[in-house]
Amino acid sequence: MHLLAAQPGGFVEEEGIIDLGQDPAKMVILAAADTSLAMLATATEQLGDELPSIRLANWSHLLKPAAFDLYEQKVLEQAELVLVSLLGGASYWNYGFQRLQAWQQAKPGRQLILVPGDDAPDPELTLASSCNAGTCHMVWQYLRQGGVSNGINLLRYLAQEHNLDSALLGHKPQWQPPTELPQALIYQPGVAQASLMDWQTNTQIQGLQNAPVVALLFYRSHLQSGNTQMFDGLMASLIKQSMNPIALAVTSLKDPQALALVNHTLKQSNAKLVLSSLGFASNKVDAPSLCSAPTQFTLPIEGDLPVLQLVLSSTTNDAWREHQQGLRSRDIAMQVVLPEMDGHVLTRAISFKSMGYYSKLCQIDLVGYQLEPERAEFVARLAKSYCSLGHKANHDKRIALILANYPTKDGRIGNGVGLDTPQSAINVLQAMQDAGYAVDKVPENGNDLIETLLTSVTNNPNTLHHLPCWQSIDSTEYLAHFGQLPNVCQQAVWQRWGSPEQDPKYRQGRIMLAGLRLGETFIGIQPARGYNLDLSANYHDPDLVPPHSYLAFYFWLRHNYQVDAVIHLGKHGNLEWLPGKGVALSDECWPDVALGPMPHFYPFIVNDPGEGTQAKRRASAVIIDHLTPPLTRAETYGPLADLELLVDEFYEASGVDPRRLKVLRSEILTLCTSSGLDVDCGMDKAVDEESAMGKLDNYLCELKEMQIRDGLHIFGNAPKGRLLTDLLVALVRVPRGSGNA
Repeated sequence: MHLLAAQPGGFVEEEGIIDLGQDPAKMVILAAADTSLAMLATATEQLGDELPSIRLANWSHLLKPAAFDLYEQKVLEQAELVLVSLLGGASYWNYGFQRLQAWQQAKPGRQLILVPGDDAPDPELTLASSCNAGTCHMVWQYLRQGGVSNGINLLRYLAQEHNLDSALLGHKPQWQPPTELPQALIYQPGVAQASLMDWQTNTQIQGLQNAPVVALLFYRSHLQSGNTQMFDGLMASLIKQSMNPIALAVTSLKDPQALALVNHTLKQSNAKLVLSSLGFASNKVDAPSLCSAPTQFTLPIEGDLPVLQLVLSSTTNDAWREHQQGLRSRDIAMQVVLPEMDGHVLTRAISFKSMGYYSKLCQIDLVGYQLEPERAEFVARLAKSYCSLGHKANHDKRIALILANYPTKDGRIGNGVGLDTPQSAINVLQAMQDAGYAVDKVPENGNDLIETLLTSVTNNPNTLHHLPCWQSIDSTEYLAHFGQLPNVCQQAVWQRWGSPEQDPKYRQGRIMLAGLRLGETFIGIQPARGYNLDLSANYHDPDLVPPHSYLAFYFWLRHNYQVDAVIHLGKHGNLEWLPGKGVALSDECWPDVALGPMPHFYPFIVNDPGEGTQAKRRASAVIIDHLTPPLTRAETYGPLADLELLVDEFYEASGVDPRRLKVLRSEILTLCTSSGLDVDCGMDKAVDEESAMGKLDNYLCELKEMQIRDGLHIFGNAPKGRLLTDLLVALVRVPRGSGNA
């Protein structure tokens, strides 16, 4: 075990204990919310020498018992009052909860105040405190309402009413009760409490009257602590993308007053999209196993609006870039997993914690959220794409339907687990056509679609050099787009795949793209992640960067053909498996490099949430679940079913009508020849006709007897499969053109 220094904005997960490096003080306040700590530090600085000595700390650094013991020995031992804002209740920090009670009881005069760190009362904390319930409630309200003025009054209240030795005791400036802020309010930089009219006036000033309105939701605590710089920056990015943001600071969407204001504002402003940085989930659907009636899920936000989920990372920018997963478990739980329950579309992490300043009076490094400009721009462009998709008339939209191709063989085009992907594509195209999308000449069925796709280049390397190609991108133009990628991504492609000219899909200065256009709608075959590789490595290798032809496919869709949305049809494609972080991707992660900020829809089988989640979190996919296919008996079909009928008839005629046997022999042979079964057998050497016909008769009779004995179809198990092979061997050995066959 070794000592570690506290890292502002981060949580040290390595083995070791944290030394906060603080001196003893009379008053100690512990909280988990950095916004609360920043507010209290600002209040302390403004009061200055009026206060007794005070220390602020984030108790998440003291979760390990040894870390708390060290802090108790160095700081708490000489403290007279300890206030803890405990998020999650006593069970979340059981060791600290017990030790703090033992600390309070160890010396007379020590005071312990325990209050919840959220909006829900906690009687257990009140009972464990040394003060009465009224005091606990007032302290709790100071912290919940927030703001520097409430922080000043809280510190004055603690110092005066709890008889701490301070300069305040001499002249006793009167503390004020907690000032209540609205549960939700419109935020506008430079305006204390903005109104809808203030926002409308600002819209006129900036000339954004015709821009789509985007609502930005964030927690009121950020406003209370003055931690709004990242939202100011995000709003500037939205304006740069010709959108009109309206920001609302709320306590929670579970609060009826806050939710009512949000829905009223969305309606009055005619918002087209919501950007939410709120964590947790708002739905209250009961578990199906605990409810006798069908569950009904109602979204808290009214209106047919897409909700894009933002991530405000609780770690530093450097920690995010170094961490392969992207986010720590706490952020994944509160800002990714739970918002998914409300159907939010996950975007990217737009801000990270950074060192704000060091408070000498409180001996704490204060942190704030710092905007990541490139990720904020990515989210703004994605929001603009969604707004454009909702604003355009259907006949003006260009949509791309992408069919998976795994393994990369022509026979596997449109592969989708539990889904007839080719026919589903036809159904989607017909539905789009009925809805007014620019779709022409829809194939009659899934087979026709695949056959049409096979008339041009696919991922098959054997046909790339002689089949036609319906769309391609000039290599010079491709390299211009390629040159906009981060340098580390460019170098990775050059080192792994060489130049575009070395790509198998390069032809005459252009890179070929597999697919066809039906009007303005594109049906594409997803390119392979590589070539001349093992198929499983080609698809699932976590480190294999895509080749030039892969990037060219998506660059053409985004920049040349300029599609408005992409549909990856059926589980599963390979985009969501490209190298990069697991969640909260950076500009160097390959799903972002390929697809970019594009509205993305993904029909996916409902019984595989793991891989569907991969697409949601790594490619911002809107998953549209479809049911698993119904179970049914696997019967024979097509030529094999016809062959079985002929075998049945042959058996019945074998002892009754010898003349009929000759006709049936001929029909069986013709069917095997026309369907290719004789070729699959691999034998075409003619033998004595009489001997072959005798074997044929024996095989057919043996097959039928086995069917009668076992009650199964002739092609339903391994022994019959062997007999079928023998049957075909006999058939192909019958001389062609024989008068008896």
